[in-house]
Formats: sequence, C-alpha cells, structure tokens
Amino acid sequence: MATTLEAVRAKMKKLQAQADALIAKQSSGVVEKIRELMARHGLTTADIDAHSEGKRRATKAVVKTMRKGSAAAVKYRDPKSGATWTGHGRAPSWIAAAKNRDKFLVDGSTATASPVPVSKAKAAGNYVRGPQPAMYQDPKSGATWSGRGRAPAWVANVKDRSKFLIAGRAEAAAAANAGVASKAKAAVKKASKVVGATSTKGQPKGPQPAEYRDPKSGATWSGRGPAPAWLAGAKDRTKFLIDGVSGVADSGAASKPKSVAKKPATKTAVAKKAAVQKSAVAKKVSATTNVAAAPEDAAA
Repeated sequence: MATTLEAVRAKMKKLQAQADALIAKQSSGVVEKIRELMARHGLTTADIDAHSEGKRRATKAVVKTMRKGSAAAVKYRDPKSGATWTGHGRAPSWIAAAKNRDKFLVDGSTATASPVPVSKAKAAGNYVRGPQPAMYQDPKSGATWSGRGRAPAWVANVKDRSKFLIAGRAEAAAAANAGVASKAKAAVKKASKVVGATSTKGQPKGPQPAEYRDPKSGATWSGRGPAPAWLAGAKDRTKFLIDGVSGVADSGAASKPKSVAKKPATKTAVAKKAAVQKSAVAKKVSATTNVAAAPEDAAA
C-alpha cells in the first residue's frame, strides 16, 4: 500500500500528541517533587521571589561599586571643559591627538609610559598587524594567501612560489630583488676597485710595452696581470723576451755581479796600498842609515 502525504501528516499529529502527553506527565512529576521539597523545608513562592530579588539587588550593587571605582580612578582631566578620562578604552577627542598627555594628568596621578607611535611600531621589523592583502593565489581553486602565517597546502611544498604571485605583487617582488642585486653588484664593483687599487700601487697606469712574444703566433704580453696560456707553463721565460728588453735584463743581471765583486777588489787595493807604504818606510829607514854611515867612513 503506497504511503500518501496525508497519512504521514496524520502519523505526525498522533506522535506529537503522544509527546505532549509525556511532557505533561513528566512536568507534573517534577512539580510534585518541587512541592514536596518546599513543604519539607517550609518554603513558599514568596521566599523564592525574595531570593531572586536579593540576587538582582546584589548584582546592581556590584555594578555601582565598579562604576564608583572607575570614577575614583580618573587619571586625565581636560582643563577647558573639565571632562575626565581613566586612561582605559578609547581616548576622548580632547586628548586623542595630544602627543604628550602628561599635561592632562590629574594631581597625584603617575604618568604612564608614552605609547609607541604607529610609525615606529611599523618600522620595528616592518610588521603590520591586522589582515594583509593577498600575495599568492592558487590558479586552480582561486584560494589566496597573504604570505603571513602558515602556508596553505597548495603552496607549502612548492620550491618556487613566484609562479603563484598575484600580478603587481610579482612586479614588486621583482623590483625588490633587482634592487638587492644592484646593491650587491655595486658592492662587488667597489670591492674590485679597492683590490685593483691596492694591487697596482706603485705601478705605472695605462697600457705597458710588450715584454714577451710568442714566436709561433706573434702574441705579446707586457708582464702585467695573468700570464697567457703560451707562457704560463714555461719554466724559462727568458727565451720569450723581446730583443732590447732581453739586453736590458741581461745588463741588469750583469751589473749585479760587478757590484758584488767590488768588495774583494777594494780589499786587494788596501793590501797593495799598505805594502807600498811599508816599502816607502823601509826605503826611508835605509836612506837614513846610509847617510849616518857615510861620515864614519870619511873619518876613517
């Protein structure tokens, strides 16, 4: 037999009636229990009303006490209008724009620490509270992420997140990266200039004359900077010297032994000079002895 909508509604009404009967039966049982408890303790409905009224009065007294305490804790006062403020909650208009609130302090109140300006709070770590604009977007689901907090699943395990950057944000990130790269390049360039200045200190600037020549290719090298491949592995570079430069090098090399050989030459000259002086003294002595012996021979 097919069930119709009217049959279902009839069953619902019957079930609702049964539910109402059960609720009435249970409530009557609860009421009977309450009456027994009231009779056992000698209570009436007036006692219950008085008890609830006492709770209300106690609540009102607490509220009044709190209000009085807040009024007693007045910390700031407007000297023009006489309006006061406790220092809690939103600041009123007469003190909201004041940079130094100490002049509004009530006598006896202690000055609290001055609030940190918003600009300084933003500058400290560049951290801005509150919701942030979306920086990344999932092209499949359209979900976005500001880049703050825990990364969502669609971007958490991605190594290169730049492909999820929203247009405009990507340009800003690229500009920031370009600025960092340009600063790094400038630092490297400056360091290279300093190194070059220190390495070439005492050396003449500008192009230098060729000092070495490769006999096969005719390539030349001035002897400054890194040696070319055709000369870097050579043990004896003198065979690559250009004519004229080699003569200068040889003359310089030959002049060194001459200067070194001067020392023994000077020693022999001193010895010869001493020998000459000794022979001269000997001649003088022999001459005097001969002169003294001559008169003796004549007397004889």
